[in-house]
Amino acid sequence: MEHPEAPPPERRRVRSALRVLGELLITAGLVLLLFVFYAVYVTDWSTAREQAAATDQLLTRWQQPPPAAPPPPPSTGEGFAQLYLPKFGPDFRFAVLEGTDSRTLSAGPGHYTGTAWPGERGNFAVAGHRIGKGAPFNDLDQLNSCDPLVVETGTRWYVYRVLPMADEVAGWDGHGGDPRCAGVAPIGGPYEQAHGRRIVLPSQGEVIHPVPGQPVDLLPPDAQTRLITLTTCHPEFSAEQRLIVHGVLTTEYPKDPAHPELRPAELEER
Repeated sequence: MEHPEAPPPERRRVRSALRVLGELLITAGLVLLLFVFYAVYVTDWSTAREQAAATDQLLTRWQQPPPAAPPPPPSTGEGFAQLYLPKFGPDFRFAVLEGTDSRTLSAGPGHYTGTAWPGERGNFAVAGHRIGKGAPFNDLDQLNSCDPLVVETGTRWYVYRVLPMADEVAGWDGHGGDPRCAGVAPIGGPYEQAHGRRIVLPSQGEVIHPVPGQPVDLLPPDAQTRLITLTTCHPEFSAEQRLIVHGVLTTEYPKDPAHPELRPAELEER
């Protein structure tokens, strides 16, 4: 009986190399899938627990009688406000924590230390993750001009609205007189770089200055506009750039201790 002829050594080596390469690619794919699962789901679960704890602590503190003297600034990682983006539904609510170090941002949006506080003149600037760790700012690119950005503190509600986009500035008419756009208009002057949405490099930290894009001391505090700035990574799954959203304060409401259930109508906007 004739036996089949063995393949030449060169062919055997090619087959072995292809087999090894295939196994390596399969292993690399599994590792990548595990990494994505960890980054998107496992960190989300951890962040959800930390956010819930921060929110509980914040609400408990707000229920206490107001202190006789102004409280000290929040410490790093401590919650001091809640951020609502009504466009993303009634469940979009995050405690804003003090600081933007990695540990703080793993628990939720963080306030850039040294920028304005909610409602103050200047720029209340907040950073948040776009992928994993709760991904609070995953959909920032879907915000449109005039969309509300609502901030709650222990004593007041502040309603900011997204500024006009760069391509809307020249012919801005408030979306045809949409009442939601009352108080929203291109600011101009030294604020010419303050558009509703921008893409910048990570090195362009001046986007969170009191006048975005300008030196910190360009205007005295009493001449500054009351802004909010939200920052996150761009594009998704990359830290190559930063996505920036600028808004302007249009309305504020004092809380009524006798009726803590009262909430701004802007929270119902979609």
